[in-house]
Amino acid sequence: MHPTPVREPEPLPAAHRSDWRHWLHSAESGFVAGSLAAMMLLPLLEAALRRLTGGGIPAAAAVVQHFCLLLGMAGGAVAARNGRLLSLSSLAGRLQGGRQAAAKIFSAAVAAAVTGVLAAAAADFMREERLAGSILAYGLPRWVVEAAMPAGYALIALRLVWSAAPAWRGRVCAAGLAAALVAAGVWPPVPFAQLVWPALLLLGAATVLGAPIFVTLGGAAIILFHGEGQPLAVLSIDHYGLVVNATLPTIPLFTLAGYLLAEGGAARRFVVVFQALFGWFRGGPAVATALICALFTTFTGGSGVTILALGGLLLPVLVAAKFSERDALGLVTGAGSLGILLPPCLPVILYAIIAKVDIKEMFLAGLVPGLLLIVLTAAWGAWAGRRASAVTTRFDPAAALAAIWAAKWELALPLVALGALFGGWATPVEAAALTAFYALVVETAIHRDLHLLRDCPRVLGETGLLVGGIFLILGVALGLTDWLLGAQVPDQLADWALLHVQSPWLFLLGLNVVLVAVGGLVEIYAAIIVVAPLLVPIGARLGLDPLHLGIIFLANMELGFLAPPVGLNLLLASYRLNKPVAEVARATLPLLLVMFLGVLLITYFPALTTALPRWFR
Repeated sequence: MHPTPVREPEPLPAAHRSDWRHWLHSAESGFVAGSLAAMMLLPLLEAALRRLTGGGIPAAAAVVQHFCLLLGMAGGAVAARNGRLLSLSSLAGRLQGGRQAAAKIFSAAVAAAVTGVLAAAAADFMREERLAGSILAYGLPRWVVEAAMPAGYALIALRLVWSAAPAWRGRVCAAGLAAALVAAGVWPPVPFAQLVWPALLLLGAATVLGAPIFVTLGGAAIILFHGEGQPLAVLSIDHYGLVVNATLPTIPLFTLAGYLLAEGGAARRFVVVFQALFGWFRGGPAVATALICALFTTFTGGSGVTILALGGLLLPVLVAAKFSERDALGLVTGAGSLGILLPPCLPVILYAIIAKVDIKEMFLAGLVPGLLLIVLTAAWGAWAGRRASAVTTRFDPAAALAAIWAAKWELALPLVALGALFGGWATPVEAAALTAFYALVVETAIHRDLHLLRDCPRVLGETGLLVGGIFLILGVALGLTDWLLGAQVPDQLADWALLHVQSPWLFLLGLNVVLVAVGGLVEIYAAIIVVAPLLVPIGARLGLDPLHLGIIFLANMELGFLAPPVGLNLLLASYRLNKPVAEVARATLPLLLVMFLGVLLITYFPALTTALPRWFR
């Protein structure tokens, strides 16, 4: 995946501060930040009123869920404006001269054509909803909120054309090519069923040249549905049904908590704490690195924020402790994916939604496997540090206590999140809102690392931008999954597996290898949406526990962050630490093998996953 790393927006020159585009951009960013703030505050107010008065806010849950739709489309539009939509490849950027310009125009034209078709499909869906006359809340027609879908897609399509070239000539070429592609689909020279494979190849070429992931998935769904003569409005129905899911608001809210930690001083305080606790013995800095990264990733999910926030802090610490630069680089990159299995990490939540398993049971199922991978990573790091001539210092209890006291508020964050959820005091969405609000208070009012008015809108906007890009992927990926399910692909795969792979354990070994490769090529959220529904029926027919299968899936996705050629952690570590991707991949290879051993243990010892959920049932 090739996301543009987190960065602060560049200030506009004074001469352009009155430009209408600046005001439009400010309004967009403000809407994204305001939507996310409302998603945080409404559940908190609802929970407080419920406990104080026995009632609550009418239709509060539905309103929060529809803020997900607004946030997703507005955040996606902002991501398109800033060139921050996730892509699988950036080959066009490595070309030179005219080839690069042509490649950018071609990929942007295909992306704009796909996005334009998605906008048209969303408009059809909105019109049908308008005729149905359903009300969301407080007399507001549902279609008014759903209008964000065609409007958002249309704005994204325009921005994709705008970004195709720096001059109007290139943009006009991209717009013309996009219009020609749409016309060829609407009025094909031959029956469109005969054009399915050429269209998929064209889409694949655009993907290689840098088209966003949501375009690849949405374009594939459009081509496959259109090839069978099915209405494309089903794509918008799937998109809408996913983003207003009752549990989905937990994703942006926990992401906000992670971003607040990353933008505040939490990273520095965590480094001091774990260095004081573990840095005094040989290999201790490696243990500290594994624990710090796992704690950060637990709240930021697979977004890569861990490496961006901690990489520059941890690498010098490891090198100063006499780790070789190669071992230090591999450890920081590898540890950046730890924590994905731990509650309340976002991929666990999304998998539970898609696979229709209980979120609390998924959290419990991932706890021991997640700790196992942390222990193996720390053990490898300690062994690598033992080989070096590390200079040890004595453990200082006073310094350790002082560091813990300084970071006590952030260290209590997991207790706030999990206590509210497992203590029965709050729903998952309310627990996520409480976690985000707690992080906001800690970073603005207690430590004052962030200013409420100066810094928080920027953090809210960054979070909304990331979530918007993810929600675009999730929405269109579900449409592709719907086609695969309609074509009975899971049943066919299950029949093949039962015929050729008699042993569930042999099936799981092959599955591990395939999933690591998938994780190295496909963004984790898209992989959950597209691949998980294919695996669940196969696992059921092979008699595999659904929780066990889910943790195996997510553990392999965790390894996929480190898998060449395009594992996300490899790319972000290369950017953050200023190292070639090939050098980062070589440094990470030993840790990838160690963690794969951990995945095999998780695979072949199901009790590691299933014991805790069964204990608490």
